[in-house]
Amino acid sequence: MCVLVVLLAGTGIAILELVREQTGTTGFFVGLGLALLPVAPLMAAFRWLGRAAPAPWVQMLFCFGWGACTAALIAILANSFATQWIAAATADPADADTIGSVAIAPVVEESAKAAALLLVFVFRRRHFTGPADGFVVAGFTATGFAFTENILYLGNAFGEDVAEGTGVLDSVTAATFFVRIVLSPFAHPLFTVLTGLGFGAAAVSARRIRRIGLPLLGLALAMTMHALWNSASQWGEYGFYAVYGCVMVPAFGLLLWLAVRIRRRRLRAVAGELAVYAAAGWLGRAEVPALASMPARSLARSLARRSGGRAAGRAVALYEADAAALALLRNRARRGGPVREPDFAGRERELLHSLWQRRATAGPALARAAVMEELLPPWFDPLARGPGPGVAAADAPAGVPAPRPSRRPDPWRSATPAGRSSNRPCVLPGGDGVR
Repeated sequence: MCVLVVLLAGTGIAILELVREQTGTTGFFVGLGLALLPVAPLMAAFRWLGRAAPAPWVQMLFCFGWGACTAALIAILANSFATQWIAAATADPADADTIGSVAIAPVVEESAKAAALLLVFVFRRRHFTGPADGFVVAGFTATGFAFTENILYLGNAFGEDVAEGTGVLDSVTAATFFVRIVLSPFAHPLFTVLTGLGFGAAAVSARRIRRIGLPLLGLALAMTMHALWNSASQWGEYGFYAVYGCVMVPAFGLLLWLAVRIRRRRLRAVAGELAVYAAAGWLGRAEVPALASMPARSLARSLARRSGGRAAGRAVALYEADAAALALLRNRARRGGPVREPDFAGRERELLHSLWQRRATAGPALARAAVMEELLPPWFDPLARGPGPGVAAADAPAGVPAPRPSRRPDPWRSATPAGRSSNRPCVLPGGDGVR
């Protein structure tokens, strides 16, 4: 971790100085201000996609920093070296720029961005569990890369306008801003998301050849899309509009539809898997629909903050994240068995223990949110007991030991209609009670 922090800090300082030298100090700050505009909306959009099972902010900021600093520095140095080498070999600077833009830049830039996805995929597999995570990690990395690249392009355009005394409306800066910030802020995220989807598909694949081949396929598609986009200016006066209208916009619409579909599918998986834990007594049955609804989750956090302050709101947020992680863990294990989740029981026990620590705060807030959002059916009886451990046993993941009642009493004692206390059995679908 310390090595990565030092690497990001070093490349960050280097890329800032390199861009400032190329754009000038004034151009640098103008480019910086304009390049910041699309960053927050893009980060919010990708975070929205990942909120069903949110990854740590530290991981997301690392991905953004890698794209903005390390990947950008690699791309600038490698592209400059390749262009100069081609120009020296062909004695034609115009051809060198064209070849560098279409053939070299897509390979270098997409590979540099893909390195962040590979690092997360290898060293943070716990938080890289499917296509949604690939989508989010790729989006943050590409947003960071586009941010630095936009500073460079907009800063250079401003310097050119100052040198020629061009008016604002006719300036190169305005044209560059319109193309890069207004028309195509999603370009780099769109390319890199294809790589992210490849890594996401590999994360849920049991076959080794797919775990290797799918990320490479996604990377190849990202490079192809990037090369097509960079070559648009070579296709005549209307080449840019043709590529933008016929390729970029449809691709963006397709990925937007896919993102919404992935998010809904994740929430359905959360609802289905958590119902098993609710039947076993680990969750209140009223909590399940709330945990599968993003508005209800937000309302539960708000209710907890109102009654218990920031600490209570934070506890509910962590409870929601752990519950979603638990549901998706079980979903993967049920589909792939111990081959896909060899440490299922240990990880499940860890998440259940974390839920147990926060349930006293989060449970009532989530139940109340479910009522306020009208997520509970009219016949729902909050005092009724669940069907018991038999449901969890029937739905146990393939290849994972079936649940059995623990000999220890349930730490959550609920009042029966007669006013007596009843102990529900602690059931752990991995096989043991929490220690």
